[in-house]
Amino acid sequence: MDRSLWFEAALLPEGWAHDVRIGVAGGRIVSLEAGVAGIGGDGGGGVALPGVANVHSHAFQRAMAGLTEARGPENQDGADDDFWTWRELMYRFLDRGGPEEIEAITALAFMEMLEGGFTRVAEFHYLHNDPSGAAYADRAEIATRIVAAAQATGIALTMLPVFYAHAGFGGQSPSHGQRRFINDLDGFADLIARCRILTADLPDAVVGVAPHSLRAVSPDELAAMPALAGEGPVHIHVAEQTKEVEDCLAWSGARPVEWLLANAPVDARWCLIHSTHVTETEWRGVVTRGAVVGLCPITEANLGDGVFPAAEFTRAGGRFGIGTDSNVQIGVAEELRMLEYSQRLALRGRAVMADLQRSTGRALFERALAGGAQATGAVSGLSVGASADIVSLDASGVAFAGRSGDAVLDSWIFGAPTGSISSVWRAGGEVVKDGRHIARDAIKARYRNALATVLE
Repeated sequence: MDRSLWFEAALLPEGWAHDVRIGVAGGRIVSLEAGVAGIGGDGGGGVALPGVANVHSHAFQRAMAGLTEARGPENQDGADDDFWTWRELMYRFLDRGGPEEIEAITALAFMEMLEGGFTRVAEFHYLHNDPSGAAYADRAEIATRIVAAAQATGIALTMLPVFYAHAGFGGQSPSHGQRRFINDLDGFADLIARCRILTADLPDAVVGVAPHSLRAVSPDELAAMPALAGEGPVHIHVAEQTKEVEDCLAWSGARPVEWLLANAPVDARWCLIHSTHVTETEWRGVVTRGAVVGLCPITEANLGDGVFPAAEFTRAGGRFGIGTDSNVQIGVAEELRMLEYSQRLALRGRAVMADLQRSTGRALFERALAGGAQATGAVSGLSVGASADIVSLDASGVAFAGRSGDAVLDSWIFGAPTGSISSVWRAGGEVVKDGRHIARDAIKARYRNALATVLE
């Protein structure tokens, strides 16, 4: 056995356990005992939680956080800024930033994910071309950089190359701002093959596909995606904005999720990102198919998207995962808090996502854990045979005083300050210690240098 970790308490698949020793070898949990005393040489400490998967990230957007909060000049007459005006700013941001800068920004985002309790990320990767729109000599140049950032930080990677071919429904020609995203099916198949090679030696890596959205792919192109994914997951943006719903209706006579369920083989391999504007018939259709909805509450709030009916959806057996999307803020607790509070505001109630067996925090956490694992092609939980992806809360923190069981999760999500995570182990290796990633200083320095180029 490589090492043993002892914790005051741990959230196991069957519930809370106390005085827990976890044996780790080869990056996996090989033994698990409860009700035992710690011994000299044990690592660990605090309260152990399984690491959560981040189901949706555009890591490069981390560098934009805080730079899009002013009213656009075209809206000084009183018109509202919205997702579409934000998107134009994002396109302009992509005028700069080559492979070195993207790798540095990605590494910072991945580092912060680990510090925030995410141990796996589904990277929705759509920067395939250089800033002019020309293909890199190596089609997988930026994918290589994403893999390097995962290696540098230690996070588990679900790589989702994005297929993006059109500016709007009906096969509209792409705009200048989309030039870094564009691909064709042959080139995309080559990219997927390269991603599989690149990740072959990356522990627990998964490769899937991501047709960007119904507006960016044609029906024929979408039909090709599941086969290209192989055994991996299929992710797609859908119904994020009301304009998207209106445009889809004008194009097809159906709403986006309605069209997708009627025309694509949506099943448990699929993750429908956002799904914000859905009817009851649509979300019940998603439940029936067993797909996961990928919710990104902080980004959805930041962009003014709207609120997905998560409470009704989960009561009907719906599955969700959480993602950080634009990475304006990064953390498991922060996303789950925003999710619950958005439901409370919409429904004017409290403890909306709780059930009769679990508190709000535990219900949120366990649902996000299970949905995230499904959506990223991973296995989650603290159990023998699983990857040793463990998050330890600082049980000595004042926010946890007098708390045990579900109250620990409730206090972490709703009452604890940032930095309540003391350590994170990924595949048995401690990548966060005393609340800081072990390579934080070097990653931050490289990020600062990258921004000097991107923002000059």
